[in-house]
Amino acid sequence: QVEDVVGCHVEDAVTFWAQDVSRCKELFQLSCALAEDCPRANAVFGKLDFSKIYGGCFSEDRCWYRCVIQQVINNEKARTFFFFLKILICQVLYIDYGNSEVLSRSDIVEIPPNLQCPSVAKKYRLWGLQIPIDQNLNMFDQGKKFLNSLVFEKKIRICHKAKHEDGTIIVQAEDEKINIGEEVAKAGFAEKCAPPGNTKDMKEGKVDIVQNQRRKTKALVPLWLSRSNPVQCNTPGGRFDQVTAGTRNQNCAGNRMFAPREKMLTSTSVPDTSFTQVRPDQKLSEEKEMLRRENINLLQRQTELELKVQQLKCELQVCANAEGKEASRKIAESSEEALRTYIGTKMRSLAAKVKALKEVRHTKKNSCFEEQLSKAIKVVTEGCLTVPSSLEKLQQTWTEYGLAQERIWLCRNADERDELIAKRDEVQQKLYSAVEEFILEVDQLPLFERSRALQELSASLEMVYGQGFEADDSEDVFQQFFKWKSVKMKKLICVRGETDTALQVLADWFGVILKCFDLMSEASSDLEEVVGNVDEILRKVELAICEEMDTDLDQHDEAEKGIITRVYNKVMHKVCQEQSLITVVQNRYLASVEFKQHFEEWLNRRPDISNLLSIKKTVKSLKAQLRWKIVEKNNFEESDDYNEFEMTRIKEEIADLRNRVFQEISKEQEEYEKLMHLVQKWFPELPLLYPEAGILNYMNSGGLLTRSLERDLLDVEPMRELSLKRPLVCSEIRGQKVLLKGYSVDVSSEAKVVERIAKFHRAWDQQKEKSGLLQLLFLLFCKTDPLVYLMVPYYPGASLGALQADTPLTLGEALKVMKGVAQGLQTLHGANIVHGSLHGNNVFAVNRNQGIVGDFDFTKSEEQRAAANTMVVGTLSLISPELKMGQPASPASDMYAYGCLLFWLCVQNQEFGIKEDGTPEVDVVVMDDKVKFLLQNLFCCNRLTAEQVLRDDCFRVTDVIPVSPEPGEEHEPHEEHDSEKRDERNMQLTEENGANPAQ
Repeated sequence: QVEDVVGCHVEDAVTFWAQDVSRCKELFQLSCALAEDCPRANAVFGKLDFSKIYGGCFSEDRCWYRCVIQQVINNEKARTFFFFLKILICQVLYIDYGNSEVLSRSDIVEIPPNLQCPSVAKKYRLWGLQIPIDQNLNMFDQGKKFLNSLVFEKKIRICHKAKHEDGTIIVQAEDEKINIGEEVAKAGFAEKCAPPGNTKDMKEGKVDIVQNQRRKTKALVPLWLSRSNPVQCNTPGGRFDQVTAGTRNQNCAGNRMFAPREKMLTSTSVPDTSFTQVRPDQKLSEEKEMLRRENINLLQRQTELELKVQQLKCELQVCANAEGKEASRKIAESSEEALRTYIGTKMRSLAAKVKALKEVRHTKKNSCFEEQLSKAIKVVTEGCLTVPSSLEKLQQTWTEYGLAQERIWLCRNADERDELIAKRDEVQQKLYSAVEEFILEVDQLPLFERSRALQELSASLEMVYGQGFEADDSEDVFQQFFKWKSVKMKKLICVRGETDTALQVLADWFGVILKCFDLMSEASSDLEEVVGNVDEILRKVELAICEEMDTDLDQHDEAEKGIITRVYNKVMHKVCQEQSLITVVQNRYLASVEFKQHFEEWLNRRPDISNLLSIKKTVKSLKAQLRWKIVEKNNFEESDDYNEFEMTRIKEEIADLRNRVFQEISKEQEEYEKLMHLVQKWFPELPLLYPEAGILNYMNSGGLLTRSLERDLLDVEPMRELSLKRPLVCSEIRGQKVLLKGYSVDVSSEAKVVERIAKFHRAWDQQKEKSGLLQLLFLLFCKTDPLVYLMVPYYPGASLGALQADTPLTLGEALKVMKGVAQGLQTLHGANIVHGSLHGNNVFAVNRNQGIVGDFDFTKSEEQRAAANTMVVGTLSLISPELKMGQPASPASDMYAYGCLLFWLCVQNQEFGIKEDGTPEVDVVVMDDKVKFLLQNLFCCNRLTAEQVLRDDCFRVTDVIPVSPEPGEEHEPHEEHDSEKRDERNMQLTEENGANPAQ
């Protein structure tokens, strides 16, 4: 039966398949299938050394071996084919846990039937890969280890690509971003191949073959019988071999794992057909003949390959011998050349090293090891200043004096005033004595020289060591540094000494040699003794030079770097401490000198307000004259004897009187400034002593309030079209056009309005014209009505709304103007002021290049101003999304309005959309990329601040030179006043914002 199925002698078949370890599994399968009916095969198999044949199989595929053991246990007769188990040590792999252990053959027992279960393991193959045909077993084992390192204890994402008929699953495996198959291919353990079609294609492509097999085959045909090329099956993962219908039938050529015998028979046999059934004689003869011819061809091919391998080995051996002889010849020639030139080469090398050593020593001749730190330690420890002994007493007395001044400032009772002033004068006398003592002591200290020396030391150290960090509190840092430095210097001196000694020995040797080769010299010496130790001398010289060259004091390990860093931080800490002390002493010294001068100037006397009262008297007289002249002018206009010449004379006299009034008012302000300084510094009692002077009111208004100026004294022109909400008039003072904005106040709101105005004015006063804010000129009260008037400059036609309606700004002009606006917002936000009313009619472009932020309605809070319906430009709302959600106004909401204004200036007539949150769609508008990027950062949640906007790339080339504006100088009357003719809606918005100076 075996010969009928196989088509050849069993001995030949077994011997052939045993030569290739990859066929072991098929041989086992054949033995299991034919065990009961093939005594001859039993005798043949018994002669084979299965321990050698199948040793590789067991280690190569443990899961398959596990199935073999199950077959042996369940087949009593088949055990005779596996007597080799008696001489093997089996390695068992527990599939469920992946653990493995070595067992003795005696430990293998039969599994009871009730515990036996079918295999649950599945076989996978990587998509698009195949094992190279010429890969050996060692390379294959390394590939398995490499694949195991890629997938062991990792989460692998499996993507199923196809499924073979035998159950093999074709997958693509990935670990995070790593493709397992590509890594195996890159490592050279597999090669890429054209991936097979999908499962459907594979099944359809073989349907005819399967049907043909079922028609022609009635008995079991072993898997190995259908292989045409044994080399093609030497891949662990298997490969889809192309099978030609009519010549061989195959379920899976690359499947190296098989099921138990019962399942195998079921899957390969036609139902209801027993194992012993065979095909018709004719078909069996055809297949037998075909297999025999194929076997002969394979044996011939094997013989040819073996001969070729032997030929290649011989050729390789010949080449290796020739190359070895050539290499030996070259080495011998090189050695002879080296021996001939050894002395010259040695001396040239030594001379080059000596030359390099000279250069190194010359370079480091004037450099001392960490000398800069040593000098710095000396500076901060030996010449440091100490706290003046009189400073503590001065500080205590000065604190007592400050408390006495504060009590007087807070006093509102005239009875307590005199007592507090007397106590203050006593403390003042004590302070004067302490100040004199302190000044005398400080005059003896070299503060200036010491401060300059510390600054130079700090700058030089920072250039070398960089920025310092927090210093260590340990006091022995300097001692550790000097100890470490001493050790390093001793090492350097020792190394240099050894080098000098070795060179001197070499020089002495040359002197002896010179005498030996001197033919005129009569001295005799033992040449063997002289020449014999030259190698040792040269070796010592070379070692000494190399050691000194390698000894670099500038190279430090981590411990040495730590010592240097701690010393540097300690030095810088002491420098900072002493500089802080010098700063305190200098500031106190200057304050003491100022106090001493003040005390001596106002000794036994107080400042009075006689000059202020005299100026007020003069102003009062001039105002009376001005009123009479105004009445005379009004009467003369209604008189029948009206004369143009006379009217011109009266107007000139009125203008002259007004100018004189303003001159006196300026003097009055200067006197108030002097008194305010004295009150703040030395005499807080002046407002209590002279309440009629109104010093407190002037101070609370930030220097804006004046009682000497009245609205009726000015030649005003009512702005009726802009006075719907509050009185607004225009006038001219000293050639400058001004606006008077009237605010209706009562007793409760007056103080709040004045406080807001004063806060805005103080913010402007810090930087004056560079502040980017509108200047506030005067604050005056009306005697007949409950109104307070604020005087500001008037810029007709200079607001952004008016300019854009008439002659729009170019991009360059817009950026210059908006840089000034950003400066104004930075000034306000730095003073903790939120504008809340930034819109097109409240921002001015003076001369089309200087941006100024206007004031706002001082009667309203920040939230009230931000919620006004004037916060629009065109169709764009200037109210930020957070304000619409009910959040309070903030600097961020000001920056949103700023971004909307900039967007409005740059977009010109382009159409744009509005997002759901109310912000404009910047991306769809054509504009400069830098401006677009800035706008995106102004419309986002985390907006830029005014300071960050000023540093933006858009404004780096926009250098706005502050110019003192001359209102009305280059502009026609504000065209917005006539905006009702152009746009009724814009006119309504303008009328509702009558408080803005732009109107």
